[in-house]
Amino acid sequence: MLSILVSLKVAGRAFAGIALALLVSASFAFGSQAEQSALTTDAAPATNPNGLATAVFAGGCFWCVESDFDKVPGVISTTSGYTGGTTTNPTYEQVGRGNTGHAESVEIQFDPSRVSYKQLVEHFWRTIDPTTKDREFCDVGTPYRTAIFAQNAEQLKIAEASKAALEKSKPFSAPIVTEVVKGGVFYPAEDYHQNYYKKNPVRYKVYRYRCGRDARLEQLWGDQAIAH
Repeated sequence: MLSILVSLKVAGRAFAGIALALLVSASFAFGSQAEQSALTTDAAPATNPNGLATAVFAGGCFWCVESDFDKVPGVISTTSGYTGGTTTNPTYEQVGRGNTGHAESVEIQFDPSRVSYKQLVEHFWRTIDPTTKDREFCDVGTPYRTAIFAQNAEQLKIAEASKAALEKSKPFSAPIVTEVVKGGVFYPAEDYHQNYYKKNPVRYKVYRYRCGRDARLEQLWGDQAIAH
């Protein structure tokens, strides 16, 4: 009887050990699969059902950024707005006071079969002054900082690599202070800001000229500056 009990106890321990090993193995496999799934999702292109992709840039006054990107073949639409802050549905007045953390920015819908994200980043650099912190041309304050708001891991990688390469090849000596960060919620600006350069062409041209945007771009970039 004693030998039978001992045999049963040993068999029970062996079964428990096997069960525990299977449980640990299953947990590890599930964890690895979940982690891989998260990485895959994060790296997926920021595309919508129409096959278009999204990019978000902050380059000072969003009227100017809209104008500069609407000229790029493959860009389907541009929307002025706010991102990078903490306030939900901020207004232009709130952002302008500098208390929301948002930057004036532009959301771009583009066709990746006609223009790549890398090409958009290269275009962006040459439409801004990347050497000034918390201002852009005549507009001063954190809402006018320059930034690239990457929409996924792949965009972040491309933007960071572009910035690093530009540091070595830029035609000016000042360091680049433009932020490259993960994008957050984008809030479209008020209707009167959308396509402002088209709705109010004279006022827009006067503003852009007096702000010294194009003169500074030519000074910084020379022949590389994007013609307005």
